Amino acid sequence: MAKKKVGLPPLDWLRVFEAAGRLGGFSAAAKEFGLTQAAVSQRIGNLEAWLGRSLFVREARGVSLTVEGESYLPLVQDSLQALERNTDDLFGKSPRELRVAGLSSNIHALVLPALPVFHQLRPKVQVMTDSVARRSSLDEERTWLQIRYGRGMWAGRDAALIAREVLVPMAAPDVEWGAPLIDLRGERPGWREWCQKCDKKDVPTSQISFDSMEHAISAARRGLGVVLGSVPLASADLQERRLRRLDQPELQTKDGYWLTWPEDRATSQKQRALIGDFLKALRG
Repeated sequence: MAKKKVGLPPLDWLRVFEAAGRLGGFSAAAKEFGLTQAAVSQRIGNLEAWLGRSLFVREARGVSLTVEGESYLPLVQDSLQALERNTDDLFGKSPRELRVAGLSSNIHALVLPALPVFHQLRPKVQVMTDSVARRSSLDEERTWLQIRYGRGMWAGRDAALIAREVLVPMAAPDVEWGAPLIDLRGERPGWREWCQKCDKKDVPTSQISFDSMEHAISAARRGLGVVLGSVPLASADLQERRLRRLDQPELQTKDGYWLTWPEDRATSQKQRALIGDFLKALRG
């Protein structure tokens, strides 16, 4: 195929080529742009004629990228993403909404206390929250900005630490060590791990057990016993003296609370700045 022209091909041809290469076919690219398959084929044919190179191998069962097409595709993708990102930075409107998803306990304990600081930083931004019942539900959640609990490693997602998980024996102001323990089931270390770590042998027995840190902290606030409570989640109760840390060792963990988002979503400078201000407020 003889080279006909030099310089930059029309943007429309490049966008169609990128979609066909990314999706693996002309029909899928046609569906994405609302075009016919013949229109996609024509644009890619025009691009190939412009470049003087074949970008796809046409076969009865479909199309596949040539060596030149495989080399050209990431260059086109990077260029289109940079153009979109820089256009949004220069001409896009400032974000007017921040939507975040997470467990209701994380929304209550981490997001609500952060709102006054965030609204000082972003007085025109409306904050919207979406609560999920289970941590596993976050993978199917459409809200892409999320608060997650773990070690900061989720495939395809960036993560910024809000706070490390620290577990401390805590109770209501009039409850002393020796009161019944409040047990918590789940992935966090519990009283057994705390006893092993702190070399404690003679500890009170447990009378109630929860599968939610939020419920366990609420039980302790009501005076029902001593909880091995999360310092980040009980921060407001500790500051307002509804709970107090007992004179017992704390238990450091490898987990934490993270603000997370898909790698390909927070691409513009304005989006990153908005997330940065929200993170600053979450960290207190």
